[in-house]
Parts: sequence; C-alpha cells; structure tokens
Amino acid sequence: MGKVYLIGAGPGAPDLLTLRAAEILRRAGVVFHDALVHPRTLDLAWRADKIAVGKRSGRHSTAQKFINKRLVDAARRYRVVARLKGGDPMLFGRAQEEIEALREAGIDFEIVPGVTAATAVAAELGVSLTRRGLARHVVFVTPRAASGARDNDWAASVLAADTAVIYMGAGLAEAISSELIRRGKPGETPLALVESATLPDRKALHGTLVELPELALKAGAGPAVVLLGEVLQDALVDRRRAAVDDIEASLKQA
Repeated sequence: MGKVYLIGAGPGAPDLLTLRAAEILRRAGVVFHDALVHPRTLDLAWRADKIAVGKRSGRHSTAQKFINKRLVDAARRYRVVARLKGGDPMLFGRAQEEIEALREAGIDFEIVPGVTAATAVAAELGVSLTRRGLARHVVFVTPRAASGARDNDWAASVLAADTAVIYMGAGLAEAISSELIRRGKPGETPLALVESATLPDRKALHGTLVELPELALKAGAGPAVVLLGEVLQDALVDRRRAAVDDIEASLKQA
C-alpha cells in the first residue's frame, strides 16, 4: 500500500507552496490535481503521472466519488500519491470526503496545509483581517452549496462577523449583495473583490456592498474572493482618492 498526501497548492503563485509540499511532489508517482494549480507547481512532480480532476463552476467536472475511487486505486499501485488542491485542502476543498474514503479503504494518508486565498488576498492588499478595537471576528464562507445539501445560511455568519471572506462568490454577486442588505448589512460597507490573487494578472477592485454586482462584472474568469468589512475602509478611501487624482491629471493633460 502506498500513502496519499492531500496537499495545499496555495492561492496560485508557485513560490507560495510549502517546502514539505514541494518535497512530496518530487517523490510522487501520480498527482491528481485541481484545475487552478499553476503549471510550474505541477512541474515539481517531474516523475509523476498527472491527472486533472478539477472542478470549476459552470463547467464539466469530475465527480467526487470518482476521485475518491481513483485515490484508493492509486494507493494500491504507487508508493506516493499526491492529491493537489488549490489553497488549503481543509477549507472548501471537499477533503473530508476523500479522507473518509481513504480511511474506509485502510489507506494511509497525510494532510499538507497550504496558504488559503483569504490570507493571500489580505497580504496583497496590505489589509489585516483583524484589527485591534475594530475587527476581532473573521468568518470564511461560501454561498454555494451542493445539490441536495442542507440549507446554507452563509449570510447569518457574515452578519455576525466583523470581517468576512466570501469564497466562490463572484458569480453570485447580485444575490450576495441583495441578501446581506435585505438582512441589515449597510450597503456602504467597504469591500474588495480580488481575482487571481498572487499571480501576475491579479486584479483588485474596491467598492461597497451595494456596488458588488457592478464590480463583479468588471472581473474576468479567474478565481475571485470577496473581502467585506470596516478593515477595508482606509483602502477604499485611498483607492477613490487615487481615482480622483488620475481624473484630474487627465483633465490637465487634455
């Protein structure tokens, strides 16, 4: 029997991979990887068979039960099996389903954490998710729920927290904005929508909760995270001041 490693690939940039993850990838005989894993990260697994099993919203994706079976079968053939997931495998990565399948089959496994998008986005924006006297509660949520899953009252968690990080929410921007405002969240609450964090084509859009649908339309097809809370107020003011300065400079040149 081999061993299966559930590895966090981080938010995108290959150099944010942990040293342990890189070492395991170099030893791996096979890698089952998500759709958003960077090609240079996959290059570390130079001796491995590479099998894409990623899931993207609105696109054809590999069924989770099939992935579970492939991991079990691979552990009976390879000494080192890598399951490479975007971000951290234990956060919105469906890792528990794979863990349970491996346990049931008697397969040894190990979890290798990764940098999750929330902390990567906060670092790039230079905005702490917590701040003394302003933000002591942080929540990570996703409004998406699998078919047949129990009710997902993500909005209740956002309303109860000082800072919220919303994963996989750009495509539901209109619903997110209207639901939170309907339930009492001020429309002027500052937010940032960040697409393709840590990568060269990163895009950061600042605005308020009521402006979220408009911001989402300006985003591309890359993975996006929404940060919401008063910790973003200074960043929002700075961005708007810079926009005004740009307009004034353009008018002077004209």
